[in-house]
Amino acid sequence: MRPTRFLSIAALCAALSVVAVARASGQKVLPNTAGGWTNVAEPQVVPDATFESIANEYGLVSIERAEFRRGADSFAADLYKMKDASGAYGLYSYMQQPEMRRANFTDHSAISSDRALVLIGNFVLDLQIHAPAAESRTVDALVAAISAKAETGALPILGSYLPMQHRVEYSDRYVEGPRALDRLFPENLGDSVGFNRSAEAEVAHYRIGGRDETLLIIGLPTDQLAAAQLSELQKNFNVNGAGSSNAAPLYAKRSARLLAVVAGATSQADANALLDQVQMDTERSWSEPVPKHEPPIELMIEGSIVGALFICVFALVAGLSFGGVRLLVKRVAPGKIFDRKEDLQVLQLGLGSKPINSDDFYGYSGPTGGPPTVVDKNLPDRVALRIFR
Repeated sequence: MRPTRFLSIAALCAALSVVAVARASGQKVLPNTAGGWTNVAEPQVVPDATFESIANEYGLVSIERAEFRRGADSFAADLYKMKDASGAYGLYSYMQQPEMRRANFTDHSAISSDRALVLIGNFVLDLQIHAPAAESRTVDALVAAISAKAETGALPILGSYLPMQHRVEYSDRYVEGPRALDRLFPENLGDSVGFNRSAEAEVAHYRIGGRDETLLIIGLPTDQLAAAQLSELQKNFNVNGAGSSNAAPLYAKRSARLLAVVAGATSQADANALLDQVQMDTERSWSEPVPKHEPPIELMIEGSIVGALFICVFALVAGLSFGGVRLLVKRVAPGKIFDRKEDLQVLQLGLGSKPINSDDFYGYSGPTGGPPTVVDKNLPDRVALRIFR
């Protein structure tokens, strides 16, 4: 086969595989009917460029859009497929609005007067529907249809480190990229928090003393990376009084592999009211000395002596117990349990001057009082071992 023909066939196979993957990723997930509503249209998806760039940071795979109708009424449904459940959770938190409240469609769902937002595995369902609480049967039907094709996975836990006191309800947002962070946190820190080092972030708003303060928690893989990232922030921004003095002040603190940054505080003391509440369960730092808890030498010597005495006493008690029981049994039942003549065998090594008697190498376990048993000493398994003459 010519090389050019081979390359053409390879290119054709690659193109067909790309088309197959594209079709598989573009398969419909939204059902044709749901709760009396009918899917009548699939409008062309033209997402906002800014929103699409942010959704790509969370791992956007595809967008499916549909219009459902029931008589003269209609509502739109947007379904975002993400690379995993973690990215879907991030997009879901980013899309939440302040007027939304918790719903019961799934563990993570929210509603307002004209909108419903539902997290379903690696999917985010956005419904522009009037009074979604009243249309719960419709939303449940959509959730059931999407759940059959959703991929579940572990969700981020960084939000569990956010303090609860004074937090504005439903203001927490999970962030996986610089564009989303710049939209949610002031001073444009997006490119300086370590997303290129596998960092993740969580943002929330707090009302303290009539002020709005924004808390940013950055999670990095190791303590060393967190310490290096804090130093970089202090060089490039007005963090803890260091760096650029023209920018708005920021206050930061490191706790193990977490960085906490506060914007909107008037002083370090005000910022510490939030920063001091951000603590990891275990504090570790490569720059801190390792504490030593060795006992004093006197206690170690005393323990060694006590341990040796305990072993000696145990050996003495065990020896006396074993020997005492054996002597007691021999006195109560002589020749019946220990040292029975019919089972006694003697092995002579001939180390002394007494000549070896080959009959001593064979034992007899038959009944007593009967005729003597003749032992054939010429059999291979009856040959007596004579070590010395």
